[in-house]
Amino acid sequence: MTQKMVRSIEIKSGGDVFHEIFRDRPHDLSTISPTNVKSVDLHDGEWGKVGSVTLWKYNQDGKEMNGKAKIEAIDEAKKSVRFKVIEGDLVEAYKTFFIIFHVDTVDENNLVTWTLEYEKQNESSPDPDSFMEVSLNIPKDIETHHLQ
Repeated sequence: MTQKMVRSIEIKSGGDVFHEIFRDRPHDLSTISPTNVKSVDLHDGEWGKVGSVTLWKYNQDGKEMNGKAKIEAIDEAKKSVRFKVIEGDLVEAYKTFFIIFHVDTVDENNLVTWTLEYEKQNESSPDPDSFMEVSLNIPKDIETHHLQ
């Protein structure tokens, strides 16, 4: 059974910078958010293109984790990117795992929204709360870096 977790965080900056980083320059996150992202390397395709595959090394619960993610969709109008996790630590706990990132502007408020769609391997697999926590920390670091 597929489950969904959705969380948003308000940002002061416009959403274009966030969308651009996650679409075209995720490798910059190791500089922008080094406590959360150790590295992002391109394994197949081109940066910012549907079908490209990246290897992410990140910190979660004090441990270095990794995962390969394939860009399944990019929507410029909605400033969204949809990733499918195809290898790594998340695949051990989940049969399927999708990460959808998008930016909404409502009135004068900009919101970065993360949606995790996942199917647990079994009943004892945890909900991805700690992964969501890492995901929510990254926009905070981007904003701090961008506003300097």
